[in-house]
Amino acid sequence: MRGLKQIEHWKLIALFAAVYDFAVVHVSYFLALWLRFDCNYSAITPRYLNAYTSFITIYAVLALVVFHFFHMHRIMWRYASIEELIQTVLGSLTASVLHIVLITVFYCRMPMSYYVWGSMLQLFFVVGLRFLFRFLLFLRARLGRYSETSARVMIIGAGEAGRMIIRDMKTSDKFRDRPVCVIDDNANKWNRPIEGVPIVGGRESILENAEKYHVTKIVFAVPSMPREDRKEILGICNETGAELKILPGMYQLVSGEVSVSELKDVAIEDLLGRESIAPDLSEVFNFINGKVVLVTGGGGSIGSELCRQVAGHNPKQLIIFDIYDNNAYAIQLELRKKYPDLDLVVLIGSVRDSRRVFQVFEKYHPQIVYHAAAHKHVPLMEDSPCEAIKNNAIGTYKTAYTAMVHGCERFVQSPPTRP
Repeated sequence: MRGLKQIEHWKLIALFAAVYDFAVVHVSYFLALWLRFDCNYSAITPRYLNAYTSFITIYAVLALVVFHFFHMHRIMWRYASIEELIQTVLGSLTASVLHIVLITVFYCRMPMSYYVWGSMLQLFFVVGLRFLFRFLLFLRARLGRYSETSARVMIIGAGEAGRMIIRDMKTSDKFRDRPVCVIDDNANKWNRPIEGVPIVGGRESILENAEKYHVTKIVFAVPSMPREDRKEILGICNETGAELKILPGMYQLVSGEVSVSELKDVAIEDLLGRESIAPDLSEVFNFINGKVVLVTGGGGSIGSELCRQVAGHNPKQLIIFDIYDNNAYAIQLELRKKYPDLDLVVLIGSVRDSRRVFQVFEKYHPQIVYHAAAHKHVPLMEDSPCEAIKNNAIGTYKTAYTAMVHGCERFVQSPPTRP
């Protein structure tokens, strides 16, 4: 239903534009004839007036056909640019040429001023209404678009991507971010505006202008910049304390998808100055395939993610061992729903209990152990050091010793503790 309403609204606008153009054609050429005879209707030569009244309605219909051919009633004037302006001018001038030829051939030769003024007035009225809409949108944006809560945005890059981001911020109804300044290393662009926003300097002036313009958000819009330069500029931007956004890549610029909605948060990879290294885990996953895998602390944040990864790579059996039944039960439900054919065993127990750990190894003979059962939050463990030693040190020793005694092929210790 929503899509239907949008289509009906578009058709309504197109119908209004067609009716307006039909009326404008009549008015434009009548005014041209009226002006030719010094704005005195009674002074108009009857021959000219008869030619006008006999032909003008026919011409108005032909003009609408020409306008339709040039897609003038389909243009979204909210986003109209020079291309749409040229399209409209060509459509109006083509219709005017038809008027000149047809009225001269089939009726009579009209005064030269009639042709000139008629064409000019028609073009003025046809183009004027359409760009008046753009002008009103511009005024609304300037007068009431932004509020005190609007983000004040600094754009890095005065190129095509930066221009499109600024334009999208100014025209989109979904966002209320306010571009206040632009940074570009090209000194020839300094002290000149882009889409009405001043280009205030290069990268060395980022901190100064962020404070001067009270910037709360920075958008990096130079997708082609080398990584070393990007790292340096983003490092400077990070010192401002403003929120950082960046275009995901060059393909957005090539495909024309540059918009505020395409921006993403700056990731650590953007600050590396080199390509991030993706580890090849295929060997690890191949090793898991067909093996009995035990994950201690399998209900915790790290252990549960290990269980998800292992479950997705065809282990012979997955054993989850955890002292907390709530966590263990939650991951059990999740994995059974996602992997119904998985041989899953969930056991409750503590790695500090040697007898319980031996029972698990005696019964299931795990070939791979991921040991994630540990207290991981350092500030808490500083307040309870004895518990940290019992669980993290002694519990790890007991589990590792049991794995060694039972011929476990691989024992993997959990990641470091958290600050």
